[in-house]
Amino acid sequence: MLIKPRHLCYGDTIATVSPSNGWAGDYNINWKYHLGVNRLKDLFGLNVVSAPNSLRGSEYLEKNPQARAEDLIWAFTNPKVKAIISNIGGNDSIKILPFINQNVIKNNPKIFIGYSDVLNVHILCYKLGLSTFYGDNLLTNIAETPEIHAYSKRWFKKVLFDPSPIGLIEPSEDWTYEKIDYSNRLSKRKYYINNGYSIIQGQGKSCGRLIGGHTGIMELVGTPIELIKDDFKDAILFIEDIPEFFSPEKLQTFIDWLGKIGALQLLKGIVIGKLNENIGIDEHKTKMLNIINNKYSITSLPILYGLNFGHSSPTCILPYGVMAEINCENNSFSILESGVI
Repeated sequence: MLIKPRHLCYGDTIATVSPSNGWAGDYNINWKYHLGVNRLKDLFGLNVVSAPNSLRGSEYLEKNPQARAEDLIWAFTNPKVKAIISNIGGNDSIKILPFINQNVIKNNPKIFIGYSDVLNVHILCYKLGLSTFYGDNLLTNIAETPEIHAYSKRWFKKVLFDPSPIGLIEPSEDWTYEKIDYSNRLSKRKYYINNGYSIIQGQGKSCGRLIGGHTGIMELVGTPIELIKDDFKDAILFIEDIPEFFSPEKLQTFIDWLGKIGALQLLKGIVIGKLNENIGIDEHKTKMLNIINNKYSITSLPILYGLNFGHSSPTCILPYGVMAEINCENNSFSILESGVI
């Protein structure tokens, strides 16, 4: 049975952690951490505490995955902490898993939110039966300069503070895939008109529980949190990646991996995050459908493209394990229940 965490209230305490990269504590980036903290306080009425090791910098945290794990356990067991947000992603959060007492997390369900390499913590929690949230990291979305995007702000408050069903997730009016300059206090990314969602394949409505993250899911094979085909049964898979790395070949390889392990055949739908539309997405669609239709003879699986989440801005927030719906008739995506109680 899926365990949902308690919703946030004004005045609650949220802890910041660095399960992967230690940039939040680095001299030239620490200003952005404090900007994010002030946003959590001023915009959402939250108290903010930093985990004991989370601001010790990149060099220390890279060499000490146990310290990162200890921070996570500290946050889950601290009775004053009601939610946990990752400072930023990275590439080696898998190293903290041997140091985590899984029962501690299972017995202390709380909101945990982040994206990118933080995926590994999400999958661990998912396997323990806890719903977590693929969404904002502190240094990226919350500490966006010159201000947090209204779309990101809206979904942070709706998903984490409101125990009613999340409902229809409309596309943002604009979006960007451009890189963040973490050391420049005056940086402002260029935003582009958002063309909304498109249905790549499918008809009617399809419902399933949410699971996903970025394409690194396929690299978890052989680890303690490896996903097998049954993890995808009756699920809607949400998938994205860093735009410059989310090539047609990368997407094709990922879809083929799903087919090889027997997961593609069990899915109720696929939702794909934003690609670099300035260089076109037709090749992505062609290569993906070539695998799905021609190699695996799956022609009716609903696939929706263009959801705002992950490595783009702004973003909505996706709770693991809750029911969602792809509606191919009106080109929409909805989350049918809440992610919190």
